[in-house]
Amino acid sequence: MTGTARLYGVGLGPGDPSLMTLRAVEAIAAADVVAYHSARHGRSIARAIAARHIRADHIEEPLVYPVTTESTDHPGGYRGAMDAFYEEAAERLAAHLDAGRSVAVLAEGDPLFYGSYMHMHKRLAHRYPTEVVPGVTSMAAAAARLGTPLAEGGEVLTVLPGTLPEEELAARLAATDAAVVMKLGRTFPAVRRALERTGRLAEAHYVERATMPGERTADLSEVAADSVPYFAVAVVPGRAGRIVPQPTAGQPAHGDTEQPPAPDGEAPDAAQEAGPSGRPASAGAVAAAQAADVLSVGSAAAESAPRGQQPADGTLPAGRTAAAGRALGAEEQAPADTVPGGRAAAATLPDAGGRTAPVPAATPGPVPGERADGTPPGAGGQGTPVAPVTGGAVSGRPEAARPVASGAETPGGGAELGEVVVVGTGPAGPLWLTPESRGALAGAEDLVGYATYLDRVPVRPGQRRHRSDNRVEAERAEFALELARRGRRVAVVSGGDPGVFAMATAVLEAACEPRYADVPVRVLPGVTAANAAAARAGAPLGHDYATLSLSDRLKPWEVIAGRLRAAAAADLVLALYNPGSRSRTWQVAKARELLLEHRAPDTPVVVARDVGGPDERVRTVRLADLEPAEVDMRTLLIVGSSQTRAVLRPGGDEVVWTPRRYPEPSTPA
Repeated sequence: MTGTARLYGVGLGPGDPSLMTLRAVEAIAAADVVAYHSARHGRSIARAIAARHIRADHIEEPLVYPVTTESTDHPGGYRGAMDAFYEEAAERLAAHLDAGRSVAVLAEGDPLFYGSYMHMHKRLAHRYPTEVVPGVTSMAAAAARLGTPLAEGGEVLTVLPGTLPEEELAARLAATDAAVVMKLGRTFPAVRRALERTGRLAEAHYVERATMPGERTADLSEVAADSVPYFAVAVVPGRAGRIVPQPTAGQPAHGDTEQPPAPDGEAPDAAQEAGPSGRPASAGAVAAAQAADVLSVGSAAAESAPRGQQPADGTLPAGRTAAAGRALGAEEQAPADTVPGGRAAAATLPDAGGRTAPVPAATPGPVPGERADGTPPGAGGQGTPVAPVTGGAVSGRPEAARPVASGAETPGGGAELGEVVVVGTGPAGPLWLTPESRGALAGAEDLVGYATYLDRVPVRPGQRRHRSDNRVEAERAEFALELARRGRRVAVVSGGDPGVFAMATAVLEAACEPRYADVPVRVLPGVTAANAAAARAGAPLGHDYATLSLSDRLKPWEVIAGRLRAAAAADLVLALYNPGSRSRTWQVAKARELLLEHRAPDTPVVVARDVGGPDERVRTVRLADLEPAEVDMRTLLIVGSSQTRAVLRPGGDEVVWTPRRYPEPSTPA
């Protein structure tokens, strides 16, 4: 860098000249040359903002874009035309700097935030002394005009250009807590569709020309696409600022078992529970439920009610014992805001007339779901069943959760149904979570799930957690559906993929009962344990394969043995879930014996434990050497076919793969 002339990138703020910083004014005053961008019509918004600070002796250098939204005949297309323009503009400014004249390049908003100045900065900052003067961004101005916090605490704020492909916009919107979408105009229809697809349209605000003449704000859903200029942003505020904090009630579940979760979904080594069809719970399930001192299924609208004010519908679903229902729903949440005097602020739930009525803050009282005298409403079979709702809605679309027809009532008396989203968290931590699932978890008001899987989800203010042990899948499903019938947005949290030996089946089975027919249900996929383990080993599932569970808790061993023989005889690779546990120690040995009837002793077997977790261990053994004592519920086995190869590479890593091509059957001579 030579000479005393300086390059200034001057942020002017969003449009109101009074929002220029003192340093911006000083930088303009210190410059000999004032440069600004404009379209071919010659009018510059940046110059208009700074007009009162431009002197008569300033040399003005308009940088006129050769093309904005129109087409170009440049051989390099639009990008080529713009690159050539930036090079030419930078050299014009360099000529002033070489002559000893300082240059201030004006920029709306902040110079380094989607600003045109950046193109000058990249070409000149390494050649001349440079100062960048920050400015108030348009997104900050938009949030201020809306009077809405953008993000709080640990919330993630994502800033997106509207020019992204619609699919990418949807993925980013689904995965974030709060978002601002810049550069609307012609991109508005795609942005709106992405918001609708991710279920966030109702949360989105529209701000046009913030702090400028002609400023406009509106709910984005009400904005006509043909009225949107480039200088407009979409704002999706963080959820923490919009959720009314709920009063804390109940205690964390004490019934969570120490049994580790299965690699995917819910651990099936639980006693058979009563299903939605009313099949009786086994003695083991009832005993486990009685050991869990947690809230009842029927407490969805009553968890905060004081003694003696239990609502009539705060009961277990028909066909449920009180003990079984109390094995889930233990509620945890972030601290509620307080009102003077230290009482927790009251939550609001719809009353019987559809009005929003306060629910008093938590005070000592009976376990929700019990009568005021402490007896469960379902005792002796006298529980009050909830009236059924007609009409079906099981959907894979977020927009399926919509208000019911005008005048209709939900069981809680409101005018809007919630929804249940069954979410797969993958086999381990946040890196395995899909953007769609991350968004669903962030947008839920209630999280329902096995405690181990709930612990993978970040705690959010105002969000309620209903923990249970791993032996009450059917009750957990009905509990979630009851919450949704009362207008709550509920996420049922499942490990791995929720449709693979996990919670999606339990929720859909319950959702097909008449009383839940109107509750929208979505299932979001997750990374399943078989795919995670296969990726760690290489590509053992590269050809046809079968997935089986070795647990005989929900099906007899004779069925499992028959399927093992059939799959082995068909020479399929096998992904074996739930191979063993503390109470099941013989299935692995028996499965090995059955498989050796059809497979060679040296068939590769991937033994994958705690994939993605802190105790991950993945190794390959011969089928004949598979040791049952080294297998537990956190282990998944992949048994190769006759074609599967285990190869030691030069670096010492062993990879397991199954060829895509299968050998042609031999032709008799």
